[in-house]
Amino acid sequence: NSFCWKLKQINSIFTIQTLKNVFISLIKKIITKKKFDNLLIEKEKSRVISQNEIKTVGVITSQSLSKWGNIQEEVEKILKVQNVKFFSFLDVNKKYKSSLNHFSDKSFNWQGEIQQTELLRFLEEPFDLLIGYFNKKNTFIESAVLHSKATFKVGISEVNQKLYDMEIVEIPSNIKNFLIELKKYLILLNKIKN
Repeated sequence: NSFCWKLKQINSIFTIQTLKNVFISLIKKIITKKKFDNLLIEKEKSRVISQNEIKTVGVITSQSLSKWGNIQEEVEKILKVQNVKFFSFLDVNKKYKSSLNHFSDKSFNWQGEIQQTELLRFLEEPFDLLIGYFNKKNTFIESAVLHSKATFKVGISEVNQKLYDMEIVEIPSNIKNFLIELKKYLILLNKIKN
């Protein structure tokens, strides 16, 4: 009888802890979204599109899209650039440990500020091109794209057109087609050579 009572107590503690984690995550998301919206308005007013040729490329994607292929390898092959840097968002429900090329909602503090050193370093790089390769609204990924110091930003259409200088309409699982289409536009804009 005492064992059953202890088991019920443990179960209710786990339920309370789970609810607490969900609540904390929701609050963090709301604060990050509000900060993101304000910064987006500010950056949109002062946006200047770079005319520079593309030599450096960064990619921000989600774990769910990364499974469809090696995006980094495809970018290097199709756009004929080297040393593409890559960061992927992990949708984490458990304890998360920061890793070199991944971030999560845990990479942001209560004020919606990015705390992960590796992600901050990546976003501070003035890439000639940043590819936002994700197809669903996500406050944390969008915030990372917005904070990037890249001089030309491209992404999949219908996520958030205010984030990008150019959007490409393509099914996300078609990484190769997305990049071939992107290459056509970059050639037209004299940002890469054929």
